[in-house]
Amino acid sequence: MNEQRYRPQLSQASASLTHEVTAIDERGRRSALHIPAERPLTVYVDKRELVTLMTLGGAPEALTLGYLRNQRLVRTLHDIVAVQVDWSVDAVAVTTRKGIAGIEERTAKKVVTTGCGQGSVFGGLMDEVDRIHLPADARLTQSVVYRIVETIRTQQSIYKQAGSVHGCALFSNSGELLYFVEDVGRHNAVDAIAGLMWLDGVTGEDKVFYTTGRLTSEMVIKGAQMGIPFLLSRSGTTQMGHMVAEKVGMSLLARCTGRHFLLLSGAERLVFEPEALEMYDTLRRPREGGDPSSAGTTATPANLDPRLRGGDEVLMSCP
Repeated sequence: MNEQRYRPQLSQASASLTHEVTAIDERGRRSALHIPAERPLTVYVDKRELVTLMTLGGAPEALTLGYLRNQRLVRTLHDIVAVQVDWSVDAVAVTTRKGIAGIEERTAKKVVTTGCGQGSVFGGLMDEVDRIHLPADARLTQSVVYRIVETIRTQQSIYKQAGSVHGCALFSNSGELLYFVEDVGRHNAVDAIAGLMWLDGVTGEDKVFYTTGRLTSEMVIKGAQMGIPFLLSRSGTTQMGHMVAEKVGMSLLARCTGRHFLLLSGAERLVFEPEALEMYDTLRRPREGGDPSSAGTTATPANLDPRLRGGDEVLMSCP
């Protein structure tokens, strides 16, 4: 059976992403405030309790699939018969065709990661890093980096409405936004995108992954498992994240804001374009004889060169 066309039985159980509370400010004034939802989702595989994920609840089926995929517990989508989420009991039931061989041993050792929301991975994932080979001929241009950053800056998001969440996005190597997921932890958001890629038969060799959070070893390993050669963030990296990126040959770009970025590994894949940087600066420079107040104005999708923007739609901003 063609795995790219096969889809297991899926519930459609997305939950409300925000919750309204009453806030009192420093003057004693009351107002309604929307905060991100956070709820437990206990994963059962063939009636065996596996893990409880704290999640926003926007894409629980994709999150579950991506978690199983990134933990290397399930190798192919065809191994899964159904993923059924029931928010009345805060649980998801996964049914497989033949069970997961050696699941007790494979899930006995857990490592608590630096991911927000106390992420965890099952021990042994590092043992598989040596077998990952990312495409050496993949390339990313500087102008596409700027287009991605601009798309991220203007994306409508739960963060803009309620804050306190992380976002992850998958782009094509031409800068087209393919998926965007927010969750209370970046590890959940990356797993959800992995699940969506699996369901849609999307491969990673010509893709770019963006996260609003730190580039930790967990994020790098998961990106590498998805076959993605480029990982971008507006934040920094950790020593182990950098070490794993160099080990697998991933191009790591940190501190991606405005025209600025720091290329930390995989330099051979990035195509520098001095003219793109010059164009970016020109758009922010006050026009000769113009209004001095226009100096330092941030470029918007309307006035940004098409190579540097993500289209005419208003897209997202993240922490």
